[in-house]
Amino acid sequence: MKMKKVIIIAEAGVNHNGDIRIAEKLIEQAALAGADYVKFQTFRASQLVTVHAQKADYQKESTGSKPGESQFEMLLKLELDRNAHLHLMEHCLKYNIKFLSTGFDLDSLDMLNELGLDLFKIPSGEITNLPLLRKIAGFGRPVLISTGMSTLKEIGEAIEVVTSNGIQLSEVTVLHCTTEYPAPMVEVNLKAMLTIRDTFGVRIGYSDHTEGIEIPVAAVALGAEVIEKHFTLDRKMVGPDHKASLEPNELYAMVKAIRNVEQALGTGIKEPTKSELKNIIAARKSIHLASAFKAGHVLKLEDMVMKRPGNGISPMLSEQIAGRALKQDLSEDTQLTYDHLL
Repeated sequence: MKMKKVIIIAEAGVNHNGDIRIAEKLIEQAALAGADYVKFQTFRASQLVTVHAQKADYQKESTGSKPGESQFEMLLKLELDRNAHLHLMEHCLKYNIKFLSTGFDLDSLDMLNELGLDLFKIPSGEITNLPLLRKIAGFGRPVLISTGMSTLKEIGEAIEVVTSNGIQLSEVTVLHCTTEYPAPMVEVNLKAMLTIRDTFGVRIGYSDHTEGIEIPVAAVALGAEVIEKHFTLDRKMVGPDHKASLEPNELYAMVKAIRNVEQALGTGIKEPTKSELKNIIAARKSIHLASAFKAGHVLKLEDMVMKRPGNGISPMLSEQIAGRALKQDLSEDTQLTYDHLL
């Protein structure tokens, strides 16, 4: 039985800092790490925030910008235009990795649809944005719904919107998420991912903002089918998301760990594996004689000792062997066979 591959999304986001050359290097590192997708963010700052919107605390701490810089001013420097998208998509083709981007406004979504994305991501902050949910559903492509900051009720409402506007439930994957950068371990609540699966009958995944790689790997062990993780070329770079991102060597280690875990999960069928079969005789035991006995001796349980190798009569049958007589004289440690018995 072939196992379904976990989809790994390397979230470049805005870690390109508005520099196309950095974006190219992010694509190259994501491909080298073995990710399935490299994902950016598509928006027009003027349609995403007001000019008065202030930055989140984590953005203030990580941007190193002049005091009082607004979220609008920060985002304006991180926009990618259509030509940049086309260039990055070509770069992804060159490095054999799929291009993906999250759209944050309706015009940006239209552009991404025209560019032919094969799936769409609803970010955590947009899960209550009815027009955006309907727009994405109208494209008729598979949908990822990230659920940071959400209640179960809000998740259900978002699922209802996309499924009532053309998306089959089987095409919806809901990503558990904690929207803090970095996310405290005590607030991860990874079991909530299973609650989402059981409540709504959807495929599940995990969008990770913790430090390190162990939580996304654990999510795969719990059943996540999609993993999304921010990465950067260097955590010391100035920008809103660098601090909570993996560096290239860590992204490589995460992908490798996830691939190992998804193989280890197996089919769920409990039976000896191909490699185990050759070890059964060496590791298991069979019935041997505890002492030397003469022909005609009637065996008792205390006359038998269970020793390796395990290619004789199973110890599970010892009570059936008790009461049987020997056909011949046998020495101590003889591996008992049915030919020895009357």
